[in-house]
Amino acid sequence: MEDKISVIMTTYNQEHTIARALDSILMQQCRLPIEIIVGEDCSTDNTLAICREYASRHPQEIVLIANERNKGVVDNYFDCLLQASGKYIADCAGDDFWTDPLKLEKELCILEQHDDVTMVHTDWLYYDEATGNTSKHSERCFTSAFVDGRSMLEAILTQTTLPVVHLCTALYRKAAFLKAYEEDTYLFRNKEFGCEDLSLTFMLARQGQIAYLPDVTLSYSVNHESVSSHKDEARQFRFVCQTTQLVHYLSSRYGPDNKHVERHLQERLFAMAMHAFRAYSPQLRSELLCLQQKLGIAADKKTLFVLAVTSGKATWRTALFLRRLLIGLKH
Repeated sequence: MEDKISVIMTTYNQEHTIARALDSILMQQCRLPIEIIVGEDCSTDNTLAICREYASRHPQEIVLIANERNKGVVDNYFDCLLQASGKYIADCAGDDFWTDPLKLEKELCILEQHDDVTMVHTDWLYYDEATGNTSKHSERCFTSAFVDGRSMLEAILTQTTLPVVHLCTALYRKAAFLKAYEEDTYLFRNKEFGCEDLSLTFMLARQGQIAYLPDVTLSYSVNHESVSSHKDEARQFRFVCQTTQLVHYLSSRYGPDNKHVERHLQERLFAMAMHAFRAYSPQLRSELLCLQQKLGIAADKKTLFVLAVTSGKATWRTALFLRRLLIGLKH
């Protein structure tokens, strides 16, 4: 590993935002050299052409990996990460962008001064793609500059008690990732888990201190289609299904495996039940029941009610009609 920073950027069908994201990295003012590893995952729009243009203009900074087949977010991300040559790793999604030109320099100072810190992260803002407005997230801020990573594991799994690390604000040690990757490659390569940031943040937190800067360094893009946010009920169902399996795996193998995590998993079951209900999809309902049995998660009263309603076509259609009626009356 070289004494530099590698920025991982995976992208797919982001022709309207990818240039903005790349510009936000190229503007960074940092004492260490920066390489940008761009994993372009066979986009069907103009994303690849834009990436090629940037790579030709910035050959010293940008390494473009144009995949010959669509790998999906998990393999695309970790293939890029393994190819990165930097001692330190940052992450910027193709639809988000950094807003502080000193982001990397500030985080680098902390990692160089504190050997026990595996990751530094910062505050961030929502960015509404429809209006261009930014807004503060509602989560409670971290109250300490340094936190024992193991004390954060429950919060990372449940995403409820803190504004848990937003990976696109972070800088972390590649050596810490490689240690975790060697320990549990299955965790990072199982496509059924569906996302890269939760597993990575969790495993880095197990290894040391997590540092926090209150500075806002990221605009997080919302109100558009993304890996974790779909208007299509079936696609959103399957994303929640994948991340539910990931949370269950992490809590079962590494802990904590307690009532708070169990309750979080039950809430995820309910979310999937509602996606299946709104989609009027017996197939999704069947997948939910299979997942529940596979993971051994007890359904709560809300989920049992939805399952009862969707057990017959007549009650299912009636409930959907009543739901549409109530929504109409509210509007």
